[in-house]
Amino acid sequence: MKPSILFLVLLCSLSGAMARAETYQIVTEEWAPYNYEENGQLTGMSTEVVRAIMALTGDDFDIALLPTMRATYALQNRPRTIMYSMFRTPEREPLYKWVGPIVEESIHPYQLSGTTAPITSLEQLMHAPHITTRHAGLVPKMLESLGFRNLDKSAAESHQLYRMLLAGRTEVIIGDTDAGVAYYSRQLDIAPGTLRRVPIELYRSSLYIAFSHDCDDALVAAWAAALAQLRRTGELARIQRRYERRDDQ
Repeated sequence: MKPSILFLVLLCSLSGAMARAETYQIVTEEWAPYNYEENGQLTGMSTEVVRAIMALTGDDFDIALLPTMRATYALQNRPRTIMYSMFRTPEREPLYKWVGPIVEESIHPYQLSGTTAPITSLEQLMHAPHITTRHAGLVPKMLESLGFRNLDKSAAESHQLYRMLLAGRTEVIIGDTDAGVAYYSRQLDIAPGTLRRVPIELYRSSLYIAFSHDCDDALVAAWAAALAQLRRTGELARIQRRYERRDDQ
């Protein structure tokens, strides 16, 4: 009888683990260098962190790379959904359960280094002929909330910002963290020293993992403990260093 009972306990445990794996879904968006696809594989700083967390917790949830609006919609409407990487803003705070921070980042405007009119103040930035940013997301919303009325929101993807700047179709771009600028500089073969970071920090916040409210508290706590372990052992810092921005940017 005892072996049978033990078998049933193990079977139930396995069934519970399989049910959890089937009912939880992780979503993310294309946002280098934190989460992006390269050579057909999902990678990035935050992706490495999330996979390292699951290695510690024993979870094996599927990760779906979706357009930004679809990923956000899934987090808000699909049961048991997890999304990374997200800035933890006051507006988003009550909407989700949070694990983090993964990393703290800031957003600056960028110009070409050889510009004859380098911007050095917020007032100059507010009165620039136009600033190019992406068509949707946190950055354009943040800029509009700060009172910017000179925004060109024609870029559907980040790499378009840099191509427009290099082609002389815009004077200022705002869209990525400094680590993101370094990533796209490498991807587009932008020579060191080509871009000038405008010395105005428009936004600073930390990136987190967000959980829909119906996610089990025990799961959220386990992920938080795993992230704390990665930080304590130095693995989190090692992952971050692989994606640090170039010194010339």
